[in-house]
Amino acid sequence: MRIEFKGGARTVTGSKFLVTLFSGQKFLLDCGLFQGKDAADSNYNKNLGFDASKVDFLILSHAHIDHSGAIPYLVKKGFKGKIYCTPATKDLCEIMLVDSAHIQESDVKYINKYRIQKELEPIEPLYTIEDALESLKYFTPIEYNKWITINDEVQLCFTIVGHILGAGAVNLIINENKTTHRLCYTGDIGRKVHKIIKSPEPYHKADYIITECTYGNRIHEDSTNTEKKLLKIVRDTCVVKKGKLIIPAFSLGRTQEIVFALDQLETNGLLPKIQVFVDSPLSTNATEILRKHPESYNKKVLEYMKVDSDPFGFNRLTYIRDLEESKLLNKLEEPCIIISASGMMEAGRILHHLKNNISDERNTVLIVGYCSPQTLGYRIARGDKKVKIFGEEHEVKADIQIIDEYSAHGDYNEMIDYLTQQSPKNVKELFLVHGNYEVQVEYREKLEKAGFKNIRIPDLNSEYLI
Repeated sequence: MRIEFKGGARTVTGSKFLVTLFSGQKFLLDCGLFQGKDAADSNYNKNLGFDASKVDFLILSHAHIDHSGAIPYLVKKGFKGKIYCTPATKDLCEIMLVDSAHIQESDVKYINKYRIQKELEPIEPLYTIEDALESLKYFTPIEYNKWITINDEVQLCFTIVGHILGAGAVNLIINENKTTHRLCYTGDIGRKVHKIIKSPEPYHKADYIITECTYGNRIHEDSTNTEKKLLKIVRDTCVVKKGKLIIPAFSLGRTQEIVFALDQLETNGLLPKIQVFVDSPLSTNATEILRKHPESYNKKVLEYMKVDSDPFGFNRLTYIRDLEESKLLNKLEEPCIIISASGMMEAGRILHHLKNNISDERNTVLIVGYCSPQTLGYRIARGDKKVKIFGEEHEVKADIQIIDEYSAHGDYNEMIDYLTQQSPKNVKELFLVHGNYEVQVEYREKLEKAGFKNIRIPDLNSEYLI
């Protein structure tokens, strides 16, 4: 068996791992988009690094675009196999991949107006809505904790890994050359205690593990006072300064956590009397899908629902799908909260809200999740005084606040606790992916102290024989 790391290697986006068996059979673990300026400049997404038509099937850990977003392009380039995932992941991809295509088409149209003015050649989107819809035909949902036989060499089972709705650790039994390999790809590991969905459950016995390390050198702050921090920022911005609170948030997971927190504040009579807008068709649709999967809720949410049957909605909360309604928010003078995607501030309606609000000192931009170093979100978070949005420079005068307790990624203690549910001595090799290299080096040291050996940090396009 050969594993090739075609993405998510020494970086936190573009997760894509190609497995080739000695029989010649090929399959992918995830097929995500590279994100950020460097990815765009280098055309990483246009070069898969392999022949898509030669891949027999794909196993998808979860629906986030950095893990699923290249699937329409994969199909466009000739892939015709099944895409295995959990039912909730399938439901989410039905909206997320179409939304990704829509954003690409819209952003390219907007950017091309600027390029034409500068006498530059227009560009094309990586894939279209039509391509995204075509890719959905290949999705095959598999329930958690159910072993299925894909073929005479590969068996698959998903286990709950937290992180977001539908996320699953990929447990594989691979038989080749009369040898049995047990491989686990964790995908992204969630928090030990998630604010909405169930906590991670043990993965199956594994000889080889491929695992993420986004927060491999960080410990999350105690989340006990997270809602109090959020409430203070809301009051300081919307009541004291009478400004707008702009919250860039991933449409799936982070948005619902923020809404749930605001819902609880509203129920307890603590939220100021201001309008709250979730300005994202995808976020709106993702929330509807979350509502359809109460079997994934943790006990805290189920208890809260005895008091409030809809934890993702209250009187002054408005979900916005329509583009014209979104544009009206730019003319709104009164204080409000606007939650919009994307979380790393690389695409979507959030860019328009930042463009119109980031230079007003009355306003606040609240960052509630991880931003890759190549992204606009990272540059804003680190304190850049000027940033480019749609190619135009804007002064950053708005207050910049960060609450990272809402992160869907476990910190290094939580990830190590998850991995050491089985004895490290049984793991022959462990591969670190989905993390920046400096973080991976620190995390490797922590894993070695926990008892793991033969820890690899693959580089992009590197390959390993098992």
